Amino acid sequence: MTDQQKNGLLIAAPSSGSGKTVLTLALLRALRDRGLDIASAKAGPDYIDPAFHAIASGYSSVNLDPWAMTPPRFSALAQRQKGAHLLIEGMMGLYDGAADGSGSAAELSKVLGIPIVLIIDAAKQSHSIAALVRGFRDHDEKIRLAGVILNKVGSARHKKMLCDALAQINVNVLGVIPRDDSFLLPERHLGLVQAGETQDIEAFIKQAAVTLGKTCDLDRIAACFSLIKERKRQGAMLQPLGQEIAIAQDKAFSFVYPHLLEDWRQQGASLSFFSPLANEAPKTGVDAIFLPGGYPELYAGRLAASNDFKLAMTIARDRETLIYGECGGYMVLGEGIVDAEGKRHEMSGLLGLETSFQQRKLHLGYRQLQAEEFVFGDSLNAHEFHYTTALKEEGEPLFKAYDALGTDLGNVGLKNGNVMGSYMHVIDGL
Repeated sequence: MTDQQKNGLLIAAPSSGSGKTVLTLALLRALRDRGLDIASAKAGPDYIDPAFHAIASGYSSVNLDPWAMTPPRFSALAQRQKGAHLLIEGMMGLYDGAADGSGSAAELSKVLGIPIVLIIDAAKQSHSIAALVRGFRDHDEKIRLAGVILNKVGSARHKKMLCDALAQINVNVLGVIPRDDSFLLPERHLGLVQAGETQDIEAFIKQAAVTLGKTCDLDRIAACFSLIKERKRQGAMLQPLGQEIAIAQDKAFSFVYPHLLEDWRQQGASLSFFSPLANEAPKTGVDAIFLPGGYPELYAGRLAASNDFKLAMTIARDRETLIYGECGGYMVLGEGIVDAEGKRHEMSGLLGLETSFQQRKLHLGYRQLQAEEFVFGDSLNAHEFHYTTALKEEGEPLFKAYDALGTDLGNVGLKNGNVMGSYMHVIDGL
């Protein structure tokens, strides 16, 4: 194995809610504690899980998106990760992806050439598990199923029925985890409560790793890692917003893809960080300001009272600094946010946008974006996920959008001179 190559393993499940994230965290910590040099990645568009991964492994995590990224791009990102071993957490079910059926975790495993460990929530089944696992194993003959970990097993008798059924179809059982309600992480409307806000997260991961060490065969799991395929061609990187970029970073602005910042650094951009929640201003004299997504609705009152931050944004606008906001950052660039209780909070007023969380509506899915003139490029892949209603969205649109099926979604986002943004989280270029 060269210095650049590494071994990989994919953690997947038949559906969301099977326990992938908790078991990924437990595996990262348990294998690290056994001396394995291990890092992680998350399949698909997810900001929250990678932050938990980083706590468990000690390395930053990265997103590998087989729909939004080309195979050379996500393969290069996989090889670029630290650690000799890469544990990848899948999204949703093994074969779930975009609306057009592409971009699944199974597809990712095939391109990278790595095997899969399937996490099964066995709480409400016994012998039927054989039909379930056989279906996932045989649905695509090109995947490699290394084995399964059975989660939420009720008793020794239950365990025997499950293991006997799987033995009949020659599937390796790598672990059996008893049903335990403490083996859960708290959630809210966009997924898990963020890692930095979860109480006693270190103790939780440590205990989960201990449980895994008692219930799973860690030596057999470690032996499942397989060499990730190398690709000769590397994917293109996203262009930086400027040479010097100030980035909002706190509990209200935390949704940033690690590969985006690393792309910018590798192209020579200098990054600085500031906290609007702490009423901090971006660094003076930067070329660009980036307000990423997050949870501004939870902190709308504090953001409205952050007068130094809002004044600095107005001054930066007047100095023709490029200002770009995504989703939550886009809302903060608007005139106001109405919270869930119906109270309006005044924002920066740099775009003709008014948003409301009182009138909740789910917007979710991959997006293809076209722009006549945008610093990242004129063709982009992105993701949208929010519950906001736009009460007002007036001005020049930033993008023309299509969903994963190619359906025309019309114009999205706003642009006002050097200030621009949209609900879309840009993942990569086409």
